[in-house]
Amino acid sequence: MFALLAAACARFGAGGQQVLLPDPPKTAESSPASQREHQRILAAYGGPYEDAKLEAVIAQTVDRLVAASERPDLRYRITILNSSAVNAFALPSGQLYVTRGLVALANDTSELASVLAHEMSHVIARHAAIRENQARQAALVNRVVTDVLSDPQIGALALARSKIALASFSRAQEFEADGIGVGIASRAGFDPYGAVRFLTSMGRNAELKPRMASRGAVDFLSSHPATPERVRNAQGNARQYTAPGAGQRERSAYLASLEGLVYGEDPSEGFVRGRRFLHAKLGFTFMAPEGFSLENTAQAVLGIKDGGTQAFRLDVVKVPAEQTLAEYLVSGWIENVERRSIEEYPVNGFPAATATAKGDKWSFRLYVVRFGSDVYRFIFAAKQKSAETDRSFRDSVGSFRRMTLTEVQAARPLRIKVVTVEPGDTVEKLATRMDSHDRQLERFRVLNGFDAADRVKPGDLVKLIAE
Repeated sequence: MFALLAAACARFGAGGQQVLLPDPPKTAESSPASQREHQRILAAYGGPYEDAKLEAVIAQTVDRLVAASERPDLRYRITILNSSAVNAFALPSGQLYVTRGLVALANDTSELASVLAHEMSHVIARHAAIRENQARQAALVNRVVTDVLSDPQIGALALARSKIALASFSRAQEFEADGIGVGIASRAGFDPYGAVRFLTSMGRNAELKPRMASRGAVDFLSSHPATPERVRNAQGNARQYTAPGAGQRERSAYLASLEGLVYGEDPSEGFVRGRRFLHAKLGFTFMAPEGFSLENTAQAVLGIKDGGTQAFRLDVVKVPAEQTLAEYLVSGWIENVERRSIEEYPVNGFPAATATAKGDKWSFRLYVVRFGSDVYRFIFAAKQKSAETDRSFRDSVGSFRRMTLTEVQAARPLRIKVVTVEPGDTVEKLATRMDSHDRQLERFRVLNGFDAADRVKPGDLVKLIAE
């Protein structure tokens, strides 16, 4: 969760006891600080995603939640982010953010409401101000330890305690927001068990994704407590309001609003199709080595194989035209380059160079390719380097080429398609219609909130991924 997370007037302690706090602004005002944070968020999450029908659904949901909340006088500004990451968050000013990836994963309005109510609860509970106060206290402890204490062991213990207190408090904030949020959603007439279903879907969705060493836009699970614990907590909270089956879910209306929603990467930022990466805007494509899973982030294309025994990164930099690629390889952007390994050669007509580098636990194979005014850097890493791995890396770089006009014109995003289950359809049969390059059945189940025992019946609405 971002450091500027929330603000509002009242916080509810154990047993629902209200603790009065200073009133926050009643509207989503744009202070210079919140505007800077807003621009940073837009840059990190692909900018805004404009969809009038989705914006209307979310705005109506927020209006219902606000009316049922402890602060019906607060106003929120909502932004849908053009990102496949599954995330949502709020700023102290009352700005709410939800990614299209999260919207696509939800299966009814009550699931979406559970997320929005959680983020509104951070605002209502004024968590940003509380967290900032905790950080100031931790900083004070740090200064005392540095300036006053001479015993390094005592100093280390004091610092450790201050960090644990801050971390525990942040975790407590998340569970508090869960409790407040379920109450808001229930009073607004939504099924309070929507939080249970959505948290379960998030956990399953995370299991489908390869573990990358670094990520661009952070997802919800990166900044919130572990899903199994939150699911149990959400179930306990929901039981305080009603038994399962009560409250509105509005599944059909919600799914109808998802028709045509972009799913996965936006082609304007490049996209992954199996092992192939294509970037129509920049005009290039390449194929990752056999067995690699790819992920496109705001900063780079990342790849991983065999649970992390091999990995790679592709990014782009500016290199002066007068500097040769061989010179660039040893210019200091990466350490321990073996100069004797440097080789210059063309890749599909583009100047390129390669070299090796050694780390403590990894062996690196570096490639740089000059494409137009930019230089593309392929950084391959292997824990066990061999002639075979080296050859697969070279073959991958050899697939780097300019996209054809036909490929550029055909570079369309995947979208959500909502279909009606027909007689004879099964989960397994519907999954084969997914435009997904791997794990079709698992992705279909996760996308629709199904577990292994769930079945479909004629007339049901389900989501597919289609071009």
